[in-house]
Amino acid sequence: MTERYVMSIDQGTTSTRCILFDHRGHLVSVAQREHKQHFPKPGWVEHDAVEIWRNLERIAPEALAQAGATPAQVAAVGIANQRETTVLWDRRTGTPIGRAIVWQDTRTDSLIEEMARADDAGIVAERSGLPLATYFSAPRIRWLLDHDPGLRERAERGEVLFGTMESWLIWNLTGGLDGGVHVTDVTNASRTLLMDLNSLAWDDDLLAFFGIPRAMMPEIRSSTETYGVARRVIPGVHIGAALGDQQAALFGQTCFAPGEAKCTYGTGGFLLMNTGNEPVRSSNGLLTTVGYKIAGEPAVYALEGSIAITGALVQWFRDGLGLISSAPEIETLARTVEDNGGCYIVPAFSGLFAPHWRSEARGVIVGLTSYITKGHLARAVLEATGWQTREVVDAMNRDSGLSLKELNVDGGMTADHLLMQLVADVLNVPVVRPMVIETVSLGAAYAAGLAVGYWADLEGLRRNWHRAARWVPSMDPQRRATEYDNWQRAVERTFDWIKPGNH
Repeated sequence: MTERYVMSIDQGTTSTRCILFDHRGHLVSVAQREHKQHFPKPGWVEHDAVEIWRNLERIAPEALAQAGATPAQVAAVGIANQRETTVLWDRRTGTPIGRAIVWQDTRTDSLIEEMARADDAGIVAERSGLPLATYFSAPRIRWLLDHDPGLRERAERGEVLFGTMESWLIWNLTGGLDGGVHVTDVTNASRTLLMDLNSLAWDDDLLAFFGIPRAMMPEIRSSTETYGVARRVIPGVHIGAALGDQQAALFGQTCFAPGEAKCTYGTGGFLLMNTGNEPVRSSNGLLTTVGYKIAGEPAVYALEGSIAITGALVQWFRDGLGLISSAPEIETLARTVEDNGGCYIVPAFSGLFAPHWRSEARGVIVGLTSYITKGHLARAVLEATGWQTREVVDAMNRDSGLSLKELNVDGGMTADHLLMQLVADVLNVPVVRPMVIETVSLGAAYAAGLAVGYWADLEGLRRNWHRAARWVPSMDPQRRATEYDNWQRAVERTFDWIKPGNH
């Protein structure tokens, strides 16, 4: 019998990756290509959507060739994507209108300030579950419509289409100009500021608030269902799933029950907790978002906490200070001391994200004495990730009324055993790392396989999940409380550093 696979496309911020998984969730082959980052002005970040599509045209056949497989052996393909990045393209030519505006881009700053003063600005958070911020897609769409003469009229006539990256790729895969399907899934739609969290539909009042024509918007669909059949690149393959990358990681970590959570540790940290079938409004600085939606079932919601700087602090310790020559060395250096020696580092390099949201904050090192060595600093660097995780988890527990019992982790930083032990210690719950660390790709594959019956149900996916490592808390409760109090006082020292006009 011929082996069948599920293909996953992870369209990320710096690269696009294509992976084939087998029925046990094992990685069979992988192909990857980076794309160029464009920085035309300070605060502007752009991608070439055509370059990203061309990369996919190359890597999907590469992944198949590595496995000695044909498109006929692919049961389905799932797509995970960088979430808020915004593409507009011409329906008749298939050509993007300028470059895609990336989620990191802050050109809509002044537009956000202006909109926040509007009398009805409160409807944004009320309906979408998200704050009015440059992070999300709607202000970018509005900016493009305002800055390209004639574009709004074309959009109103339905000649211009909007999508996040998965919409752009699905439209091209399903034929583009020749019958391309224009869809998005609920997780990506929930990051635009334009979807009502309860009805899971585009909201007329939000569209009006941002001045965005409904005719350009994709159809919102479940995260797992067949959107169409590919006619290009992987002809005949069912496109069975789309999820924003962090939601895909939640799915790949099989966090299917309320209270289950995962944290992805990379440059920053993204912590998502499953909160069940009702959206939980945060009063503690977290984002309310859709976790996933299986076709025919109610949506599953999540709370999300974003930490701006985790792995980036280790990079700074290596490149900015030159105290280590490779990232893994920080664990060895930190193990030369028993504790932080009373030293704390708060990495508010460009403000603090969840749960504080203080854009004026700047980083501090506090508690310096002549006793402090580079070993103590290395330990303080790792502890910063632990304590920032604790702040987000505390906020989640308060908002949700749930209590985190265990944290699933993934991402590059999970190779640091001391850091994972520190996270377990400060949270006072076990920390678990799975065998497959490509959880974003795996989540997209799981969702697609589920849509076509390659995997029968969520329990089957849970059985595929295997633990690679587990860290159990061992810190004295009194010490944990004292250290957390010290950390919180260190965080307060970062506030109000940048004064208006004092940049």
